[in-house]
Amino acid sequence: MNVLVIGNGGREHAILLALKKSKRVEKLYCMKGNAGTAEIAENVNVDYMDTEAVKEYVSAHPEIDYIVVAPDDPLAAGLVDELEAMGKRCFGPNKAAAVIESSKAYAKELMKKYKIPTAESETFESYEKALEYVRKKGAPIVLKADGLALGKGVLVCETLQQAEAGLKEIMLNKAFGTAGNKIVIEECMRGLKYTPGEEVSVLAFTDGKTIVPMITSCDHKRANDGDKGLNTGGMGTFSPCPFWTEKLEKQVMKTIMIPTMKALNAEGRKFKGCLYFGLMRTDKGMKVVEYNSRFGDPETQVVLPMLKTDLLDVFEAVTEEKLSDVKIEWEGGACVCVVLASGGYPESYEKGKEIEIGDIGDATLIHAGTAIKDNKLVTNGGRVLGVVAKGKDIEEARSKAYSAAENISWENMHYRKDIGIKYREG
Repeated sequence: MNVLVIGNGGREHAILLALKKSKRVEKLYCMKGNAGTAEIAENVNVDYMDTEAVKEYVSAHPEIDYIVVAPDDPLAAGLVDELEAMGKRCFGPNKAAAVIESSKAYAKELMKKYKIPTAESETFESYEKALEYVRKKGAPIVLKADGLALGKGVLVCETLQQAEAGLKEIMLNKAFGTAGNKIVIEECMRGLKYTPGEEVSVLAFTDGKTIVPMITSCDHKRANDGDKGLNTGGMGTFSPCPFWTEKLEKQVMKTIMIPTMKALNAEGRKFKGCLYFGLMRTDKGMKVVEYNSRFGDPETQVVLPMLKTDLLDVFEAVTEEKLSDVKIEWEGGACVCVVLASGGYPESYEKGKEIEIGDIGDATLIHAGTAIKDNKLVTNGGRVLGVVAKGKDIEEARSKAYSAAENISWENMHYRKDIGIKYREG
């Protein structure tokens, strides 16, 4: 089969690397792709947010048998609907189901209606009413731009002053564009032992009838060590989550995962694809922090390398609503991804810096913001490379990843030095 993966970041490179292992895949395409995807797939220079251009390309290439729509924006825009209307088989939810990520306000209302555990919240379109609510509730408090904001539209405010400033940035100064026209304000959940809490990402395959969680992972959102600095799209991940147990998974399946799948079905929004659960362990049990309607980035970079089952088999089973027929198996051990970013990310940064790569051992480089210019590998984004390594445990995996990271450089390269050591006592 010939498979087209839509997207151009680290997540898409990780998906392509997993698909490349399949004996059933003949040729891979990536729209638009990056320097890393170009090594294993044919990069297609088409803007995937231009629906008509995508449809035109797909029509002109009937040899493409299957399409994976990976990023949030084209899913929210209904690209899967358009491609399926052409008779193409796809992996990814339709527009109606993708709203669980594209509108945080919708997700919160769904959870309230179906009693899925989450933080107490209110939604506002008026800046004045939102400000009044923040002053009434006090801090700490969490502000979430309603729409898509590249994973950066959430502000955890420890003081009332921070909350007021954040509200102004989102609603008046439009720091996240139209995503901030509506805002969700919620209580700041605290974990059992840690501040601000113990979070875990659980990606799950679902065909709307069956839901199968993947192995767990933990993301590091903040730009700097010690979870300091601004929120980013993710500075690194590790798998598995240290506090996750079989008992916890059963509880989450019963109280969150299955109820979410059933709630979407009841609302006429059957979800087929990868449903991402951002969860927190609190003194009142596991609660939903957020939903995503696709593979997480950089969670995918540590989850898919551990998949033993043919990914294309899983994708097709989801499309055909036969997920219960597939046995999904995982490797033991651990996996760590350290994100190498451009200096200044997530704010302003320069592109076009030449990347030098030395000995990286048995680590794998996942390309995110890279390009080839004058036959040289250069930076082309905020998050540039993900250094991924496996080991018998997290310690071994992070040691390999950091040893490899030390042999990669470009001007003003930045990365966190504490990926993989979250949730340790003391």
